[in-house]
Amino acid sequence: MTDTAHERRALADRLTRTGVLTSPRWRAAVKAVPRELFLNPGVFLPSEGGQWRPVTVVGTDPAEWVKIAYRDESLTTQLDGYLTADQASGPVTGSPTSSSTTPVTVVSMLEELEVEDGHQVLEIGTGTGYSSALMCFRLGEDNVTTVEVDPDVAARADAALETAGFSTWTVTGDGLLGHPRRAPYDRVIATCAVRRIPYAWIRQTKPGGIVLTTVGGSWHYGTGLAKVTVAEDRTAEGKIIGRSSFMQARSQAEVPIGGDLSARTAYANSEREAKVSPLLLEEWMPAFLAQLAAPGAHFTRATSLEGNRLLHLFDPDRESFASFAENEGTWTVRQGGPAALWDAIEQALTAWQDADHPDITAVRLRVTQETHTYWIDGHPALRWQHHLI
Repeated sequence: MTDTAHERRALADRLTRTGVLTSPRWRAAVKAVPRELFLNPGVFLPSEGGQWRPVTVVGTDPAEWVKIAYRDESLTTQLDGYLTADQASGPVTGSPTSSSTTPVTVVSMLEELEVEDGHQVLEIGTGTGYSSALMCFRLGEDNVTTVEVDPDVAARADAALETAGFSTWTVTGDGLLGHPRRAPYDRVIATCAVRRIPYAWIRQTKPGGIVLTTVGGSWHYGTGLAKVTVAEDRTAEGKIIGRSSFMQARSQAEVPIGGDLSARTAYANSEREAKVSPLLLEEWMPAFLAQLAAPGAHFTRATSLEGNRLLHLFDPDRESFASFAENEGTWTVRQGGPAALWDAIEQALTAWQDADHPDITAVRLRVTQETHTYWIDGHPALRWQHHLI
């Protein structure tokens, strides 16, 4: 096995120079844990035509493999919920369903977790196990519980953790339920995106404890990193501390809108000129606001037979849609179904523009057993309450 002490030290140095790595204890963890151990049996690298090129440990020059392992980028380790690099003989198509997140993101989240010696941590989304290993090194293997929904991914992570010398609590199950058997926890960290913070995580966290997770909708962008502190009354409050992008929790992953889109949008209740361009939804903060204003909406792009650009919003649960057509720079919106999706989103976007475009870090949130409330201080129109019951 190639000694990667030099690469680990170089990674720690890069993260320190960028200001991501500030704690000596986390620096020691980065220098100690070999990332390459957590990439077996291989990775998929982006290739031409939207394909993925499999690269395996076996059959790859050791020096090249180490170079890949210490890239400052996320490395895809599974496609479509089952395919690993050793099962592919050449470039393939597919959607990433498991990966080793870029070290910048991993370490920045661990620094934000504000752990202290003796803390019990629950990790949702074991993935490759690399972040679990860093926490094991920092806190001790007995203080880390990690949950992974995919049995095969969990098995590979568990094997890698054992190889790295950590016999931690690796659980296969639905991370949205937490892991009550080992509760309560001082910290909860999720390496997947969720539509809202599951109350089970709040319930399983000690008062004063922190929950850190990516929240938003299921658009794969327009999501934010939420950091909330649990109170004595089992509510939690905090803010969005920055942009964040993770794969959606498996049970909440977006199902692509398929079929005949013209049939889905055939019966409209109204048609008018849009006050703001729906192209705003391709930007991060407007997309985040849209998913607060219409939590069940999916944003879909299409092209007409004549080659014209078409944009759609669909909410399958509420059987509602908004369909946009462009004509010489003006957008017309047709809406159908019980919910006027674009009215709600347009109101949010207009209020955001009137408020001088506050950043995602201005968003605060409060979680109770009954509701999730998001708001931006000083702007009553920028407030959303999602009822769970």
